[in-house]
Amino acid sequence: MAEIQAVIFDMDDTLFPERQFAFSGFLAVAEAFQSQLGDVLTATSQMCAMFDSPDRRRVFNAILEQSGQSADQATIDGMIETYRTHTPKINLFEDATRTLARLKGKFKLGVITDGPLVMQQGKVEALGLRDMVDEVILTAELGEGFGKPHPKAFELMAERLGVTHEGCVYVADNASKDFVGPNGLGWATVQIVRAGGIYAKVKTADGGAAGQIIGSLDELMKDVVE
Repeated sequence: MAEIQAVIFDMDDTLFPERQFAFSGFLAVAEAFQSQLGDVLTATSQMCAMFDSPDRRRVFNAILEQSGQSADQATIDGMIETYRTHTPKINLFEDATRTLARLKGKFKLGVITDGPLVMQQGKVEALGLRDMVDEVILTAELGEGFGKPHPKAFELMAERLGVTHEGCVYVADNASKDFVGPNGLGWATVQIVRAGGIYAKVKTADGGAAGQIIGSLDELMKDVVE
């Protein structure tokens, strides 16, 4: 194996719990649309329960229907906008905080993450990631079609960090898309499978199996950095 020069992380459900952002967003929606949804805490609780149900992809339609309101497109679009642009109340996983501190100064560190631009920008800012790593790439900034599994973000990360592809490690959780790009470039790949992780049981993409699977970031590179 080549000498490791850089460790790059996915963000959602790798460095922080994605459901934490969702629940924060549901509260923001309940507050902004209280006239349609009624009691804020009740509406928030109902949406949080839907997160682990078949209604997860249509939470806002479902909560409006449950509240006896018309799920018109303008209201749905407003809810989505509120959800994506709210200031999230989120925190890093404890093992993420420890691991970023443990690796800082020993390797170049980076983050590559997919998702709507304003939403991912809000997460990065709320978590303070730009102070913890050397480079953050939001694939939405690269233009349409360059989200994972496209390799462009990984090529750009290696270029910006000034490292070789063979010296890069990518740590992520979603085997349906996260590892295809870096695998194709010769990066080492590590999948973190957390209990209750949203993508823990997704189908692995062709060419998308990680080289290593771990259950905690505390296990990451323990043989290299204590």
